[in-house]
Amino acid sequence: MLRGRNAHVISSSNHCLEQKQRPRVAFVYERLVFMTSKLYWLTIIITFWRLLDGPVADAQVPADAQKRYKAAVQLIQAGDYERAKSELNSFTQQESPLAPYAHYHYALAAFRQKNYSQSRLMLKQLMTRFPNWRKLDDAHYLFAAVSMELTQYEDALTAIQQISDQTLRPDVTKLEQNFIPRLTDLNRLKQLNRDFPNDRIVGLTLIDLIQRTASDKDDLELSDRLTNRFGVPGVVATSTSSTTASSANRPASAVMQPSRNARPKGYYNVAVMFPFRLDEFDAEKRGRSNQYVYDLYDGIKMAKAQLQEEGITVNLFAYDLDNDANKTLELVNSPTFAQTDMIIGPLYVEPNRIAAAYANQKNILLLNPTATSSELIANQPMSFLAQPSVNQQALKVAEQAINLNMGRRAAIYFGTSRKDSLMAVAYQNELKRQNFQVIDFRKLSGNAQMMANAMQPAGPVTTARPANMTATVSLGHIFFASSNDEDGGRLLDALSRRKVSGPLIATASAFDFYRSPLSTFTRRELYLLYPDFIDSSREPVIAFEEEYVAKRNTIPSVFSSEGYDMMLFFGRQLAKNGTQLRNRANLRSDTDDYLLSGFDYTQTNENQIVPIVKYEDGRFVKINE
Repeated sequence: MLRGRNAHVISSSNHCLEQKQRPRVAFVYERLVFMTSKLYWLTIIITFWRLLDGPVADAQVPADAQKRYKAAVQLIQAGDYERAKSELNSFTQQESPLAPYAHYHYALAAFRQKNYSQSRLMLKQLMTRFPNWRKLDDAHYLFAAVSMELTQYEDALTAIQQISDQTLRPDVTKLEQNFIPRLTDLNRLKQLNRDFPNDRIVGLTLIDLIQRTASDKDDLELSDRLTNRFGVPGVVATSTSSTTASSANRPASAVMQPSRNARPKGYYNVAVMFPFRLDEFDAEKRGRSNQYVYDLYDGIKMAKAQLQEEGITVNLFAYDLDNDANKTLELVNSPTFAQTDMIIGPLYVEPNRIAAAYANQKNILLLNPTATSSELIANQPMSFLAQPSVNQQALKVAEQAINLNMGRRAAIYFGTSRKDSLMAVAYQNELKRQNFQVIDFRKLSGNAQMMANAMQPAGPVTTARPANMTATVSLGHIFFASSNDEDGGRLLDALSRRKVSGPLIATASAFDFYRSPLSTFTRRELYLLYPDFIDSSREPVIAFEEEYVAKRNTIPSVFSSEGYDMMLFFGRQLAKNGTQLRNRANLRSDTDDYLLSGFDYTQTNENQIVPIVKYEDGRFVKINE
């Protein structure tokens, strides 16, 4: 409602002009906090000016004008905004010392009426007509608030940049924290970051949005850079000054502080330290050597979304970390890493050793997502294995062999990889501990006939006791460990050729489930050691696969499912028990919504659940607890 040709919409601070005897101007600030319909608190500075110029003040501002101006400001305090604007309007058209204050208060009255466009117009006129006004910072602050309300974030941040009064900085930070996180357009937020690269709130908001929604290489790389600079979302300082990456070079002793409170809190920061190898990333290429890393991370992000639905907030921070001990040390010593509540990874031994030492000192969890070596958790109270160790697998297989009740004579065969031999040795040691007799322990390779020729299932062959290739040999069971999915069928043929009877317990990795005929799994009593077994008929698995395909346009790999399960389980544990998980009796999965077979850490820091499956009624079923 403009009055006269030059009428403008304004509101100023409560500037009361009074005669005093001292020859200068003094300022008193009062901060008024009020709540809008959007339920956020916003601080507006209302400045009371007391003119102390004596006769000069009288000459410049007549007493009647001072009285009318003061009355208009009091109307704003009383909430009579329309009358206040009407009274202030005439002052805005004058060339007097009161004019800039009248502009400001008019804008403030319009702001409180939620007439943001009117407030914005009056503030722009104030800044154009009175560019040297000593309280222009207050106008810039109010203009930023108005622009935020209008979702004109670019204008708001430009106004904030022009504020030089450091006493306003805490209020500026609160203003940004109220509005910037509402922005969910990734492209617009990235543009804001390009336009305002030093704005910490924009940087933190962009980190959070990327971690929640993005999987693009460039976005992940951007998130990594911003995290190194600004820290992690949820830990927003009251200063907009940035934390530079150079601080990451400080020694560990300067960064590693005493352990934080381990009680459950409102959110958890999880560092994912994987070899993403972003410099080699090709979005069009799925068959990359480290695809499993991206699959794990996709699963982790989907679990994050599920946890959010359960009221558990997890902030993910992905770090591109290969087999680089120096980079690992620099990262954990960085102040930006200090708010981490849980670490997933690293996947290499030396970086893992450094991260484990950090986790122990800070009393935070470290989860090894794919490792099966119990050495990684030996004397490492805060380190966990998401998978059962090789030794734990050997123990569970031995328990199954005992349950078969077929005698204690066994043969152990294994393939050509180091993983195969480690599994075989661990199982041999476990059988000896259980008082089994290992008749034959041997590496096998080649086709079925070559395997058959190499076997000595009846015992060592000597000159006095040559191999009998036609005699039937009965064993309590045979164990076979191989990472070659063609070896399983070959071994079955080899056992038939050597007429070896007895149940076969083999690693699931020795079989190709897509190309092998069903007879492969039915012609002999066959049990499969299958740590990553997924029953595809279960409803949670079906729902996960449908959602994954909808979001990623591809079928989830087992790594995606493992990433989902581990983040879901440990996220729930963090919410229940805090970061130290002291109550060991509760460290097991108590729901059936996991995709694999769940988790059990009630006895040790490795997963004690080791599925052993058998083919029955047209599908594989888990036969052990």
